[in-house]
Amino acid sequence: MSHILSWVVFIPLIGVPFLWLVSKEKAKWVALIAVIIDFLVALPLFINFDKALKGVTTVGEMQFVEKASWIPSLGIEYFIGVDGISITMILLTLIIGVMAALASWRIGIYQRGYFAMFLLLETAMLGVFVSLDLILFYLFWEVMLFPMYFLIGVWGGPRRIYAAIKFFLYTLLGSIGMLLAIIAIWYFAPGDSTFNMIELLQRVQAGGEFAGPAIFGFPFAKVVFIALFIGFAIKVPIFPFHTWLPDAHVEAPTAISVILAGVLLKMGTYGFLRINFPLFPEVFEWFRDFLIVLAVINIVYGALCALAQSDFKKMIAYSSVSHMGFVILGIGAATEQGINGAVLQMFNHGTITAMLFLLVGVVYDRAHHRQIAGFGGLASVTPVYATITSLAFMAAIGLPGLSGFISEFLILAGAFKVYQVATIVSGLGIIFGAAYMLWAYQRVFFGKINEKYKDLTDMNVVELASVVPLICIVIFLGIMPNAIISYFETSLNYLSSILMN
Repeated sequence: MSHILSWVVFIPLIGVPFLWLVSKEKAKWVALIAVIIDFLVALPLFINFDKALKGVTTVGEMQFVEKASWIPSLGIEYFIGVDGISITMILLTLIIGVMAALASWRIGIYQRGYFAMFLLLETAMLGVFVSLDLILFYLFWEVMLFPMYFLIGVWGGPRRIYAAIKFFLYTLLGSIGMLLAIIAIWYFAPGDSTFNMIELLQRVQAGGEFAGPAIFGFPFAKVVFIALFIGFAIKVPIFPFHTWLPDAHVEAPTAISVILAGVLLKMGTYGFLRINFPLFPEVFEWFRDFLIVLAVINIVYGALCALAQSDFKKMIAYSSVSHMGFVILGIGAATEQGINGAVLQMFNHGTITAMLFLLVGVVYDRAHHRQIAGFGGLASVTPVYATITSLAFMAAIGLPGLSGFISEFLILAGAFKVYQVATIVSGLGIIFGAAYMLWAYQRVFFGKINEKYKDLTDMNVVELASVVPLICIVIFLGIMPNAIISYFETSLNYLSSILMN
């Protein structure tokens, strides 16, 4: 098992040179084989993972740890490992990676460049979820910006340059604050200066404090906490930092929208759970009520915006804003049910929204537009597509028996213990969610067939191969949610005890 985690992180990157050893038309096969091999290599991680270890604050309980000195003069290390939270995100990233590679099958220009960026992005995402050194974490976080900028800016829609620059600037703005916060944490760490996340968490749990000077008249810990929070909140995204998301989704190629919604948004909430909130539990308690307010705004405002959309893809983009609000609600509640539901929602939202964007890509490839009102009656000509889309929509609504239900139930149950009014108001998001999903489905698939689309072809084998595994996951976790909860439950229950003290 030696160095298995490093292999999992860097196998996609190793695949990049092989793109130039085949014809450009076969580059997609190299990328697909690379992500499949990566998934297979990672299987021992999930099979041999010890679910009883909490892993949040002790090196001994982090698993598959690899550690080597990197920049000794600054104490920077190549330090990676996983606990229940990160192993769940790695599984999600690997699944979405394979599905996105299949969704990229029709990329027609600069194929080698596209798949090189795609594989680099996969490595960066995996690196974020395994890093236990703050500088290593930050480097992977920033590396992700480079391929995503080009994937949107080169292979995106008509307004791709605007969307790519907006995404880049928003994320870079948050990253600058995050870097300054990391430097401040290192400089004013309890005890010796260190970038080691686990060491820092141990010192905080032992009563250590970040005793830095007041900044602009505000306590040091609160300023650093807010700087980190903004960096992660932009990625989630949390209102009012959400405006880059609809533009990025609408202009990005289908596969990149899948990765953006399926994995990249989760990097923000992962940052909250791994760094932001555990390092500053007292500031989290001070900030908690405001966080709940932001969560409720995300849920209700995102759902209302989705209800108002005429563009199929933009509707799903705003639905992501709403559904990620539930994740924030669960984390803000910090109860065991709430925080477990939040991470389950991170995984479930990743699979469900990935499926929704894949299905939008199917109809866009045929009709070359995404206007909901421009279709009508598609169920009569594309019955397989209509059936699969109905399952995806029901999962997004949170129908019992599908995976979205149990995660939202846990979040609401956990949040109701401490924030009754906010939880009740958040329920409006579920009602509005059912409204925009069912209304969109009715306009696209029922009613009189649009004559322009009476000969539309149904889903092909590649499209089915990218969607059917996600459907199986959604149904399986709707019936057996403990199959994934068991990975992170111990870690999150311990984290809940830290935040609730």
